[in-house]
Amino acid sequence: MTKVPFFKMHGLGNDFVVLDFRCTAEPVGATGIRALADRRTGIGCDQVILLEPPRNPAAQVLMRIRNSDGSEAEACGNATRCVAELLYRETGDLRVRIETAAGLLEAEALAGGRISVDMGPAHAGWQEIPLAWEMDTDHVELSVGPLSDAVCTNIGNPHATFFVEDVEAIDLARFGPRLEHDTLFPQRANIGVAAIRDRGHIRLRVWERGAGITPACGSGACAALVAAHRRGLADRCGCVELDGGSLYIAWREDGHAIMTGPAALSFEGTFDRDLLAAS
Repeated sequence: MTKVPFFKMHGLGNDFVVLDFRCTAEPVGATGIRALADRRTGIGCDQVILLEPPRNPAAQVLMRIRNSDGSEAEACGNATRCVAELLYRETGDLRVRIETAAGLLEAEALAGGRISVDMGPAHAGWQEIPLAWEMDTDHVELSVGPLSDAVCTNIGNPHATFFVEDVEAIDLARFGPRLEHDTLFPQRANIGVAAIRDRGHIRLRVWERGAGITPACGSGACAALVAAHRRGLADRCGCVELDGGSLYIAWREDGHAIMTGPAALSFEGTFDRDLLAAS
């Protein structure tokens, strides 16, 4: 029975099964992704990360991101830090470039086990997010229950951030899926609820598109800081506190969002190739 090696990694509890297909690839369809991500009968994770040979000669690796429901995501900040950590362990290079569907992301290993990633520019145009029709993305006409007046941003993937007094009081499991699949979002959206603690501190919870509530969302943290600054509620840099811990986000004057936080290798092992047979 053929064994397939994997790494189990996480960024602040947002966890991944990482498959290194740079040398030997395996066919993995949506059914296989769901089997791997299942926390009872598979390995269990929020996303499965596929590493492949890069198409861009400037990159060290191509990273593909598959949500636990089998769908594909363009960007994932926590996964990017984890892949950068793997490359650092492998090569010793402090700086790496990772190719994604959202473009080329540059990452740097810092002191204390932290990884910094340039997540690229934050986009605010309604067609860039994208929205289904033209709208002011600083004040999006979308509401459900206690949530309304979102800020929409694209940080490699679409985000809607709602500002509230108390994120713990919001039933994100109830409202998140309804908003994710709203007709306003032709590519669905990640849904964040954020509370401003002060101009340098934001509390955030995120319903991730295709994965549900996760302990942390790197692109969501970037989107929250950018949204707060666009509303005049926060400075261009600060701490975003998620369920699993905190990320430091800086929105540079050139529009790029820089995310800094930890990445951890939990364990590595193998699984039977039959787990992917249905794919």
